[in-house]
Amino acid sequence: MPSTATIKPSPGRPRRVLADLSPVLTALVAALFAAGMATGGVIYARRSPVREAEHAGTAAWWPHLGLFLAAVALLAVARIRAAAAPVALLLVAPLGRPAARRIGRTLRAAPRSPGGLARSVAAGVVASALAYSVFRAGIQVTAGLDPNFTTNAWGGPSYLGAMACHYLDGALIAAASAWLAARLLVADEAEPLGPAAGSPRPGDDRAVDTVCAEWEAGVRRR
Repeated sequence: MPSTATIKPSPGRPRRVLADLSPVLTALVAALFAAGMATGGVIYARRSPVREAEHAGTAAWWPHLGLFLAAVALLAVARIRAAAAPVALLLVAPLGRPAARRIGRTLRAAPRSPGGLARSVAAGVVASALAYSVFRAGIQVTAGLDPNFTTNAWGGPSYLGAMACHYLDGALIAAASAWLAARLLVADEAEPLGPAAGSPRPGDDRAVDTVCAEWEAGVRRR
């Protein structure tokens, strides 16, 4: 007699990604982006009625083409190292619950020793570049409506071209910031370790763990 057991479908990737996001980190990033948009709005409100002259060579399209190819290569390498983790999880890993736990552990360890304090300060300095990238991305949305803001900007003079170049720069800076911060933060006790990984220790961060420790644990249980 054929089995009548019901096989429940696994949750879709969008739901899986949303479930892994840290509400606190997500709200913080959203607030930074909104603050950037508000700042850009002030810049736009104070725009000059006199149109600036466009200067040749300021768009920097060729350097940004090289940066784009480098970004694609880095994402491909990260995707391969992260095994079966979806690309979406790679992109939102800095906002994930594992990242939030590691930040919390790092902050709690700060008052206990000079080394812990130094680690927290160093991680904060590195993470500030990521925070500024988000803030700057918000500025570009509204301030870019002023033609003078994009006339001689990278990717200018068009609004979309300037946004594409600035967002590419911001994404690379944010990725580098997140990568460095991941090596400074205290390791997450909930991160699963492979047979050759050894015992967890502060700063022990592998690409797979950084992406989404909880999601990977679920994959192994299937």
